[in-house]
Amino acid sequence: MAVWFDPTQPGVATALDNAGYHMTRWPGGSDSDAYHWQTNTLCGGYANSNATFDNFMNDVVKPAGLDLAITINYGSNAACNAGGDPAEAAAWVDYANNTKHYGVKYWTIGNEVYGGWEYDLHSPAHDAPTYANAVATGYYPQMKAKDPTIKVGVVVAGSYSTQWDNTVLTQAKYDFVELHWYAQAPGSESDTYLLKQAPIDLANAVTAERSIMNANGVSPSVPIYLGEMNSVYTNPGKQTMSIVNGLFAGQAVAQLLNQGVPMATWWLAFGGCGVGNQSSSLYGWQNFGGYMASSDGTPEYGCSSAQATTFETPFPSARAYSVMAQFAVAGNRILPATVAASLSSVRAYGATKGAGYAVLLFNLDQNNAATVTVNIAGASRSSFSASSVVYGKKQYDDSKNGVWTAPLSANLGTVGKTFSVTLPVWSMTVVTLQ
Repeated sequence: MAVWFDPTQPGVATALDNAGYHMTRWPGGSDSDAYHWQTNTLCGGYANSNATFDNFMNDVVKPAGLDLAITINYGSNAACNAGGDPAEAAAWVDYANNTKHYGVKYWTIGNEVYGGWEYDLHSPAHDAPTYANAVATGYYPQMKAKDPTIKVGVVVAGSYSTQWDNTVLTQAKYDFVELHWYAQAPGSESDTYLLKQAPIDLANAVTAERSIMNANGVSPSVPIYLGEMNSVYTNPGKQTMSIVNGLFAGQAVAQLLNQGVPMATWWLAFGGCGVGNQSSSLYGWQNFGGYMASSDGTPEYGCSSAQATTFETPFPSARAYSVMAQFAVAGNRILPATVAASLSSVRAYGATKGAGYAVLLFNLDQNNAATVTVNIAGASRSSFSASSVVYGKKQYDDSKNGVWTAPLSANLGTVGKTFSVTLPVWSMTVVTLQ
């Protein structure tokens, strides 16, 4: 979520809750390094007058039952004439957790401050030693002094700059690291890549970051948080509104679960419409794109030509998250899953679910359904009550006529520990066994 969006609008918390989200990140991406929480203002930018911290907590976070990850302003002080002020950050922690008792646990220092696109008034700007020193000697100790139980994170650059990571990981103080990852550059989007290779590349990016951390002596207990992910890093086009991006979102979360990543946030919940790549090579029915998982209503924020949608309408990425919420349930654990070599279009993931199991299956074939036989190896029971929820191309295609159809739920009756299920074309399916 971002501060240019009004969080007090009726229905925002309901939309987030219905999508199955458990965490939100705020007050932005890049706006975070210009945002001053006490005055609800940005250096040279715009914050909605209703987007105060207290309003965000009381209208979104608390009613939706969300954890909150805050991105602290590293880029600017309140006068907008120098780099960020650790005292401002410490005061935010004090107000949030000691005065208001909100219990905000996760605080990251800055947003992508390794990049020249980020607002940074330090001298030198976008400099790893300057950042690491500011965190180690200012932000970390001052924030922890206000609430020792919080977790303070630092930004890592991944493949963008190994030098940044080497410096920050060895010189800063932190409890977790925050990585951002986008699959594609604008104008070069590919449905085939996003569906079949991008989720693997995301997992590899997490593995690579962990390797950098290991090489710099970082404890394996220090977690990686995926602070931002989506399909294209700027100028979103129609692919972001299509079933292709929904299936990517589902696979991305599944891969992060397999990687043991405990926190991830999708950019973006509301807002961010664009009219980027509209190539006929990309599947989809919309004349607009956007990072938003749910609609702002017509016109979409920043995109007056968007086809009509009503406020809160879940787009495919939000639908994917609502299906994933049936698979990834707190208190359960991921199980290994293998797929027969003959099922080249199928991706499978497994998990415990209470006393039973959940099976997550993707069919990445656009034209052919796939019938798969599922076997729960080592199951202690011989029969289960089965149900399913499915979201795919069939539901998404209704949007051609302005209808954004919800996932389809079904009762499958009683099945054994070996059973068959048919996966529709371009779809994600969760089968729950209880």
